[in-house]
Amino acid sequence: MMHQKINFVFEAQQVYKYTLRKQNAASRMAKLKLLKEAIARHEDEINLALHKDLRKSQFETAVTELLFVYGELDFAINNLRDWMRPKRAGKTLSNPFSKNRIYYEPKGVCLIMAPWNYPFQLTMGPLISAIAAGNCVMLKPSEISPATSAVVGKIIADVFEEQEVACFEGNADLATALLKLPFDHIFFTGSTAVGKIVMEAAAKNLCSVTLELGGKSPTLIDRDVDLPKAVEKIAWGKLINSGQTCIAPDYVFVPQERVDEFIGLYKAATEKLFFKSEAQIEPRAYAKIISPKHFRRLKTLVDEAVEKGARINWGGTFDEKSQTIYPVLLSQLPANTQVMEEEIFGPILPIISYQDIDKAIEQINAKSKPLALYIFSRNAKNIKKIIKSTSSGGVCVNDVLVHIANPKLPFGGVNSSGIGSSHGFFGFRNFSHERAVVFQSKLDFNRLVYPPYQGKEWVLKLLRKIM
Repeated sequence: MMHQKINFVFEAQQVYKYTLRKQNAASRMAKLKLLKEAIARHEDEINLALHKDLRKSQFETAVTELLFVYGELDFAINNLRDWMRPKRAGKTLSNPFSKNRIYYEPKGVCLIMAPWNYPFQLTMGPLISAIAAGNCVMLKPSEISPATSAVVGKIIADVFEEQEVACFEGNADLATALLKLPFDHIFFTGSTAVGKIVMEAAAKNLCSVTLELGGKSPTLIDRDVDLPKAVEKIAWGKLINSGQTCIAPDYVFVPQERVDEFIGLYKAATEKLFFKSEAQIEPRAYAKIISPKHFRRLKTLVDEAVEKGARINWGGTFDEKSQTIYPVLLSQLPANTQVMEEEIFGPILPIISYQDIDKAIEQINAKSKPLALYIFSRNAKNIKKIIKSTSSGGVCVNDVLVHIANPKLPFGGVNSSGIGSSHGFFGFRNFSHERAVVFQSKLDFNRLVYPPYQGKEWVLKLLRKIM
C-alpha cells in the first residue's frame, strides 16, 4: 500500500515540476514564509518531540535546531531574488558580440533523506534550499527519531500539497523503495556506509547526489595555545547532543608535555558545562544516546579499546536504563582499535599525544578526509602549514562547529565525508541546474568555420592567436 502511495505521489510530482519551474521569486518566497509560520506554530511540539527522541533541552533545541532553521529561512527569503537572477558570463575573442548568461533552473523532483541526530535542522535545511530552487520534494525523515519525524510530517502537510512536497515516515524498506525511483536529485545526510548505497542507487538512474556524511574530524592543539579556553570549546563541541554530531571533534592531538593538563582541564570544563554535581550529569543539559543499539555500539568501542591496552583517563559510566553515557577520555590507544577506525558519534574522546606537528599531520592524512578539521594555535605559520597539508570539508581555527552556522559559507565534505555543499546560496545551487545560455548577435563570426574549407587556412591561424 505504501509503495503504491509513493509511486502515485512521484508521478504527480513529475507532472507538477513543470508548473513549479515557471514560478517566480515572489511565489517561492511566499512558500518559505508559510513554512516559517508553520514551524513557529508547532514550536512547542518540536520541543517536546526532540526531548522525547534525544532528551534535548528547550534551550539546546532553540540553539541547534530552531534558530538555525529560522536563520536559513530568513537568509533564503532575503537573497532569493538575487540568486535566481541570471548571472553574466564573460565573452571570448572568437565570439565577442554574444551575450552569455548562466540560468539557475530547478532540477525537478528531489528526494531528501534526513538523519536522526539533528532531526529537525537536518530535515528542514535541505528542504529550504530545494524550495528556494523551485523543486518538488519527497522527504523521508529518520525512523530512529519518530517523534520529531511525526511533527515534521504535520508541518509539511500544513504548508504543501503532496504534488509539491510530501513527507513519508517509515523504516529502511521505505528508503529502499524510494531509492528505486528515478529522481532528478537526491540529498542524503547520514553515514558514509549508507551514503555509498545511496550513490549506487542514484547511479542506476544517472541521478545527481548531495551526500552530507561524516568521518573522524580531528582536532590539533598547538603548543602555544591558551589551553583552558581551547579545552572549554572542545568539550562543548564534543559533548553537545552527547557527541552525536557529524562535525564533533572525533579525536584530539595534544602536545605530549600537556596531556595531563588537558585531561584536568577537560574534566573541569565538562563538569562546569554538563554536570549538576561532581559525579552526577545534568540531564537538562546533556542529551541521551538515541537508541539502545547505538548505546551498545559505543560501549563496545570503549570495551574493545581497553581490552587492547587503551587507558580510560576519566569517565566511563554507562547508564543503559536512561541511555546516558558519561563523557569518556581515552589515551594510549593502539592503532588497531575500532574507536580510532570508525566515526565515534558519541561522548568518547581519544587523546593522541605528539611531539612533532608534522607527524600529527601525517596521522591525519593517513585516514579518510574528514568533514571538519579543528586547529588551535597562535602560530600563523603552523596554521597555514596544517591547512595546506591536509584536506577536509571545512576548517575552524581556534573554535569548533561554528563554520556550520554561517549561511555565507559552503558546508559539505570531501570524498568519503561527502559530495556537494549546502546552506545559503550553496544549497540553492546544489538543487539547481546551472544552464548555459548564449544569445548570439547579428555579427556572427562562426560562419567563418563552416565548410567549404578551401582557402580558409588564414582562419585557423587567426583562431590560434585569439583562442
